[in-house]
Order: sequence, then C-alpha cells, then structure tokens
Amino acid sequence: LNILEKRDASMYGGISQTSIFETLVTSFQDIDFTFFQTNHEGEMIEMIQQTEDADAFIVNLGAWTHYAYAIRDALEMKTSIVVDVHLSNIFERESFRKVNILDNVSQKTFYGEKIQSYLKAVQYCKTKFA
Repeated sequence: LNILEKRDASMYGGISQTSIFETLVTSFQDIDFTFFQTNHEGEMIEMIQQTEDADAFIVNLGAWTHYAYAIRDALEMKTSIVVDVHLSNIFERESFRKVNILDNVSQKTFYGEKIQSYLKAVQYCKTKFA
C-alpha cells in the first residue's frame, strides 16, 4: 500500500496512501488517528499486539487478507472494534482473493468503493461509539 498510487487506478482509485490518510483526518477532525504501514508481517503483528488503547482497528491487509493467519490471530485477541477495508472488490477478482481470513474477526468489511471504503469504515466505527 505504500506505493498505492502506482497500482491500477481503475481498481484502486489512483490515489496515494498519504492522500487517504489526509482525507480521513480532514473528514473526521474529531478523531485521533494513528496510521501505520509496513511491508513486514512481523512488524504488523507487533504493532497490533502492542497497541492497548485503540478503540478500533481499521485495517487494509492487502494480500495478507488471504493468508496472514498470525495477523488474524493478533486482531482476534483485541477487544477493540476491527473493521477491514479494501479499495477494490476482492470478491470479483481472482479466486485466491475471495478468501478473507478476517471473516469471523472483523465486525464489518468495506470493499470495492476505493476511498469511500475507508470513509464508510470510519463512519461505521463512529456509530459504534455514539
């Protein structure tokens, strides 16, 4: 996701990860966001395990969505809301992408609406705390 703007714009929206983060901060000024991106599965697991005070985890696991069971286990142990987000519609893509290891861990999945998937995920979390 760190080079998102270089991926297929018709599928991913032609936007950068930074612009997604900026849009979220601008759109939800009442929320204190912490953003984290890594290309290393172990670093992601450690971040999830070490984060004790998050009300919610909104995650876009990218390809990890389909096989990263250790990340799934780390998220499953959290008492926070877990929402997973995908810019593309993973259910209309290659067969291996139809597997979502977070199916029974995340409270909600938003997919296929590019940046709107993120905006809807944050709004969903807000309704849980209203």
